[in-house]
Amino acid sequence: MSVFSEYKKNMMGAAHNDRIRLALSRGIASYRSNVNTALEKFPHSVQLAEEVLQIKAQSIIGMEKLAQQACESIESNKGKAYIAKTAEDALELIGKLTGTDKLIVKAKSMTSEEIHVREYLEEKGNEVYETDLGEFIIQKLNSSPMHILSPAIHVPKEDVAELFSNITGEKLPPDDIGKMVETARKLLREKYFEADIGMSGANVVSADTGTLFLIENEGNINLATGAPPIHIALVGMEKLVPTLSDAFKVAEVTWRYANYTNPSYVSLISGPSKTGDIEKVITYGAHGPKEFHVIFLDDGRTELAKNPVLRQALYCLRCGGCLYECPVFAVTAGKFGDKYFTGVGAVWAAIISESIEKAASIAYSCLMCGRCKERCPMEIDVPSMMIELKKYLVEGEDNTAAE
Repeated sequence: MSVFSEYKKNMMGAAHNDRIRLALSRGIASYRSNVNTALEKFPHSVQLAEEVLQIKAQSIIGMEKLAQQACESIESNKGKAYIAKTAEDALELIGKLTGTDKLIVKAKSMTSEEIHVREYLEEKGNEVYETDLGEFIIQKLNSSPMHILSPAIHVPKEDVAELFSNITGEKLPPDDIGKMVETARKLLREKYFEADIGMSGANVVSADTGTLFLIENEGNINLATGAPPIHIALVGMEKLVPTLSDAFKVAEVTWRYANYTNPSYVSLISGPSKTGDIEKVITYGAHGPKEFHVIFLDDGRTELAKNPVLRQALYCLRCGGCLYECPVFAVTAGKFGDKYFTGVGAVWAAIISESIEKAASIAYSCLMCGRCKERCPMEIDVPSMMIELKKYLVEGEDNTAAE
């Protein structure tokens, strides 16, 4: 089956799936209400987003220098930092750091989804647990995430109750979401403290201090990055900004538009755990991880940054707002995309995945209605990107034909 035929089959299957439509209708209504409440309570967030757009635009141009600076900052904090040019380079690094037969707990990370980190680690004989509730549900369903922030947005509560009932052998009522959350907590709680390694991504990283910002509500990231003796972070280079002050601004705009009035937790991590409580002698490896490793992934990002229109895809804060406004996503969920979703996902498919046929399929599915741009805090102009991307795809085909 061709890439286009498979894409069309998946899209049509999703469009006729009543369970997806039910779950998304609930999720979209909740998201819009929550974001509107957050922006009404903190109206300065709209103006702050304009400032963050300028920060991101300048940062993307200088990603490579910022990555080098961040590596030096992390090393000065007694961590270890690396720059991976390709997905293969990143996986090789992760493989060397983890080894085999390890228990690994993972926080949600779209970058790790991008290069299939969990699958790679499992193939090497490791036991890997996704700890974000949505990712845990997806892992147990042997499915793929359908949203940047809410990977199981397409799974209605009735299906979650059935899944957890099958796992535990205890019948869970389909209307008791609290019981489902409690069940996931029981299934995962001991894994944090048994794990050899914890893995995460990052929402934003300040190059001057090497500080990773991790935004969450569940508390799983705190545990996954704080309890195991080793913490490995995989971060896309587009997450870098020059200063700690810049990073705070990016983080605030991210959580406001991600439907949090205030997130329950924001972790700032700059190195391995340490203490100076005995004669003020700094000693590393206290209650938290003894080792801290950060891998900055390029994987086509620096190439994408060269295109003045398409590089807008790198401005994305991963708030997920565009997806809830997209009329195609509303009926197909993450089937409208590749490693990333909707129109932005088409750009990633073309440049990052180098999948021309998949990129074309997504690009020509986009209605170019502009509703995503209206919601986006970075004002990413998806319709303009789709026009530019189609030119790019045609030029690519012409070049291939010429060869």
